[in-house]
Amino acid sequence: MARILLVEDEESLRESLKLNLELEDYEVVAANNGKDALKHFHEQHFDLAVLDVMLPEVDGFQICEQIRLTNLDLPVIFLTAKDTAFDRISGLKRGADDYITKPFNLEELLLRVNNLIRRTSKSPENTPEIYEFGGNRINFVTYEATANGKTFALTKKEAMLLKLLVDRRNEVVSRQQILQSVWGYDVYPSTRTIDNFILSFRKYFEEDPKNPEYFLSVRGVGYKFVG
Repeated sequence: MARILLVEDEESLRESLKLNLELEDYEVVAANNGKDALKHFHEQHFDLAVLDVMLPEVDGFQICEQIRLTNLDLPVIFLTAKDTAFDRISGLKRGADDYITKPFNLEELLLRVNNLIRRTSKSPENTPEIYEFGGNRINFVTYEATANGKTFALTKKEAMLLKLLVDRRNEVVSRQQILQSVWGYDVYPSTRTIDNFILSFRKYFEEDPKNPEYFLSVRGVGYKFVG
């Protein structure tokens, strides 16, 4: 299920948009100001952001600029009453993917949301039930792994995280994506918890855990599996 960050300070419009997006099977996290929006963005994973421009304290343009400092891929739609060519160009220059002026047609907005999410979502490769790399073997059905001639059992969380990394091999997987896919949003493990899982994988599967070739850390972003 795709997750949308919705930022709109007008309560009736915010609730109406949230309801209609949820009816389209999106999970929506709504905020009525820029500070809360940025807090949500830094703590959670989203597949798209819908931002009102005129907001108290931190406006939509500033939110978009902050998002683009750490995430160049998240689709951003501005939703605003500011409808001059200058405003539209200013929004697009700040990294927005679309710019919709109020009043707007709800069906058109939903269509644009759907098109952007579909265009930017990365479909993972279909990883087989048994995956082999560098003499290692993982069975994602039985949670059994073989490495260095030894067979051992993986925990469910280990298998889920391995599957995510293997599905996204050669791509950087952010901590937010790991939280969404492996832990969900009810429980937030500490950064150290995720690091410890990666350390375990290196001990299991790397010839030299201190100089890994398969499970790589990308400072400040997340992890990458190369295999």
